[in-house]
Amino acid sequence: MVIVSDYMEKVNSTSGQTFVLLELSGGLELVQSQNTGKFYATSRKCRIPSTFNAEVAKLMVGQQIDGDIVRVESDPYEYTNKTTGEIITLAHSYAYRPKGSMELLGESRMEIVEEKKISKPIILGKQIVSH
Repeated sequence: MVIVSDYMEKVNSTSGQTFVLLELSGGLELVQSQNTGKFYATSRKCRIPSTFNAEVAKLMVGQQIDGDIVRVESDPYEYTNKTTGEIITLAHSYAYRPKGSMELLGESRMEIVEEKKISKPIILGKQIVSH
């Protein structure tokens, strides 16, 4: 189960049209710092596009949705922890997976190499790949 935790308006850089993203948050997790070894509380988050305007999106905050937020492998990039200021290198992102589905939605840095339809997914490491 995930919760709609926020929303934001963005502008499409190609068309100039405004659209609304919903931020989804998962449950509480404890993560160990790569630098200090100390644990801190966090939750997985991702953003998914919507057809809502800002007024409707605001009403969606707090709604629960069946599914989970899953880790998706990506090229390494630097990330600054807003709470601690710690700069770390990550090689993953997060995406929303609806309950009972293998489809991933939302912002991620995953690159689709090849897409073919099958009834059973292949899992390589932590990345779900359809072939």
